[in-house]
Amino acid sequence: MHKLLDTVALTRDHPETGLRKGDVGAIVDMPAQGAYEVEFVAASGRTQALVTLTADDVRSLGDSDLISVRSLAEFDA
Repeated sequence: MHKLLDTVALTRDHPETGLRKGDVGAIVDMPAQGAYEVEFVAASGRTQALVTLTADDVRSLGDSDLISVRSLAEFDA
């Protein structure tokens, strides 16, 4: 079970927002049982997406995960 302000990674692509499996976000609200409002930000700190997801859509991060950066230019084009 995730909790408020946990950092999580997507378990699947979310094409309508330009997000991909593995993108990292923070749980900023829990509007209903089993639902998470997750904010994904660009490296500049600008919010890229704020989406409501289920527990199946995200996973916790661990010591075996590596954070990386990718360009959003493809999505913005």
